[in-house]
Amino acid sequence: MAAKTGPGFVLRALRYRNYRLFFGGQAISLIGTWMQQIALGWLVYRLTDSAFLLGLVGFATQIPTFLIATFAGVIADKYDNHKIIITTQSLAMIQAFLLAYLTLTHQITIWHIISLCILIGIINAFDMPTRQRFVIEMVEDKNDLPNAIALNSSMFNSARLIGPTIAGFLISSVGEGMCFLLNAISYLAVIGALLAMKLKRKETIQKNGKVLRELKEGIKYAYNFKPIRAFLILIAVASFAGMPYTILMPVVARDILHGNANTLGFLMAAIGSGAVGGALYLASRRTVIGLGKWVFYASSIFGFSLILFSFSRTIPLSIFLLLFTGFGMMVQMASCNTLLQTIVDDDKRGRVMSLYITSFVGAAPFGSLIAGGLAGTIGTPGTILLSGLIIVFAAFIFRTILPAIRILVRPIYIDKGIIPEVSTGIQATTHLHMPPED
Repeated sequence: MAAKTGPGFVLRALRYRNYRLFFGGQAISLIGTWMQQIALGWLVYRLTDSAFLLGLVGFATQIPTFLIATFAGVIADKYDNHKIIITTQSLAMIQAFLLAYLTLTHQITIWHIISLCILIGIINAFDMPTRQRFVIEMVEDKNDLPNAIALNSSMFNSARLIGPTIAGFLISSVGEGMCFLLNAISYLAVIGALLAMKLKRKETIQKNGKVLRELKEGIKYAYNFKPIRAFLILIAVASFAGMPYTILMPVVARDILHGNANTLGFLMAAIGSGAVGGALYLASRRTVIGLGKWVFYASSIFGFSLILFSFSRTIPLSIFLLLFTGFGMMVQMASCNTLLQTIVDDDKRGRVMSLYITSFVGAAPFGSLIAGGLAGTIGTPGTILLSGLIIVFAAFIFRTILPAIRILVRPIYIDKGIIPEVSTGIQATTHLHMPPED
């Protein structure tokens, strides 16, 4: 039995050997991933001095997810997730080695970067929904699933804290190429962890239906169930409007705050610090009951902190505000992920999680492209201000439909035993509960 309180409770998903291996390998690899992302943004802006090209690179990285992820979700539902992830991680390692080689030999151009970004985008389109589904196989007690998802987010954002800090130092001292090389090497950790896993052999799910028909079935299922539809739309809006601010961070660091690569590293690390705080809060929660209201709270924090950040002209204040930005962004995205994983039918999980990835990552390229263009006309601060306003508006729209979502989700929670001993009265309506009206 996992402890009910303390560090053991917060880390309870780590008692599963396969999840522990995955967590450790990913923790190392993701530090490299964040190093590469920071170095890539700085390299593009150093080579081009163009906010638009920063947005275009972001678009090239993310657009394959928008186009492919839903199809990849069908693949995740049909085939061995373990083998798929080993393949995608190996291909990502090759992409990083190519990027490192071209940069260290001074052959890199913006078109090389865009081409390699499209490649990693295609790889990620298959990797992300499969990895989301694979968590189910690693965590034997499904009551620990929300904790595993929160720990995943904590790991991801801890890497966001460490990776950019290291990248800022390396860029200033030895250049961007070393960041790409270290990222390529870091993939060996997660590939090794995956190969060391001992998984129960399961029969591959054989379905006579064609991929397109199964894809249509998954989309119809998600669209017709209001809670899933609402979560996916909110994530898409937040991703479209909110995520592109990270694409503009090199402009903020160099031109708005008059800093250097180290400044960029500190700004991104602040986002990571706030996100880690949010992930630890979610990991410490005992249940998903009441998590719906945090989707609203976190979305509001995300939006308002971006609004305030757009007016900041000093490094300390910017770092302070980005702590809240990271917290809000992390809690919103991970809460929606957890709630979706909790309410979705098992046989459609891969397809719904591919729609989550499409909403989360797939909407971002269009936002990145538009944000890059807007930054050249209304300025970077004005673009970030507009992003914050859109997210706040979406948060309050979500608040108005939350009571209806709560009613629809309640029978699922009862059926899955999430609220087995709740009988009547106030406790029976606490899941996804909004604060009472005065």
